[in-house]
Amino acid sequence: MKPRLALAVIGDEIGPSLSEMLTFCAENDVRRLDMRTVDGRNLLGMELDEVDAIGKQLKAAGIAVPTFVSPVLKWVAPGKAPAGSKVDFAFDPATCPRDDALAHAFDVAVVLGATRIRVFSFLRYPGFAPHDLDAEMGRLIDLAGRSEVTVEVENEPVCNLGSVPELAAYFAKQMEEALGEEPFRLFRPLVDISNSWSMGQPPSDADIATLGPLVDLIHIKDRDLEARRTVPVGDGQVPWAQELTRLLSHVEAPEVIASLETHCPQDGRNATAKSVAALRRIAGEIDVEIV
Repeated sequence: MKPRLALAVIGDEIGPSLSEMLTFCAENDVRRLDMRTVDGRNLLGMELDEVDAIGKQLKAAGIAVPTFVSPVLKWVAPGKAPAGSKVDFAFDPATCPRDDALAHAFDVAVVLGATRIRVFSFLRYPGFAPHDLDAEMGRLIDLAGRSEVTVEVENEPVCNLGSVPELAAYFAKQMEEALGEEPFRLFRPLVDISNSWSMGQPPSDADIATLGPLVDLIHIKDRDLEARRTVPVGDGQVPWAQELTRLLSHVEAPEVIASLETHCPQDGRNATAKSVAALRRIAGEIDVEIV
């Protein structure tokens, strides 16, 4: 039996304000928002009482928050010089209201009622090796166990694990070295297939076979590969019907959060509405239930 897709939208892809997010949900029958920023402020930079006020408004509107789309480790690794330039939604941990940004991130997730937290792999630098992440990932897994919030590692082009192949190689190594499967109960790959296509590295069958059994959350957007820009789902060249069919054939979870990360700031609300409709259409075409 195919896993079902639970539709979510990253809130600030609609617009900056909470009111814009909530009216969009009402208009488009969306019941889940993955939260990242409100009014241009990252939730990781907020005090918990501010986050709680946001969470209460969402709950009152009947909106669940599956994932805190945090910027954890989307910053410069200690002692390393990043290879890139400007980074969207990067974060300076010094602006966190607590000295321990990792612990604060889990507290934010708990206050929101989120069962997942998105993390990265430091901004890309020369000479990266998978073991460079051991201390941070070990700490995150420990915090995950205390809070029962799953760590979701996303492939992000500006970070060391940028493509799906890089993410698959990392998790393959983790599974090879793990003594048992328990660490992976709360430590999973957040597969962003469009990010990989944008790098000219579409995932192979082997990559998907490695990651699929661990997947319970994906990010969905589309790309005009020739123009090198993000477009509403269905307007680009990422073959989503085929990619979803291939990925879901390996997924073991009964449900996968399919979170729309539209990345069309010039017309976020309309682009996201178009993407919601396209994902529902694609799910129908491949005979996958979407809830």
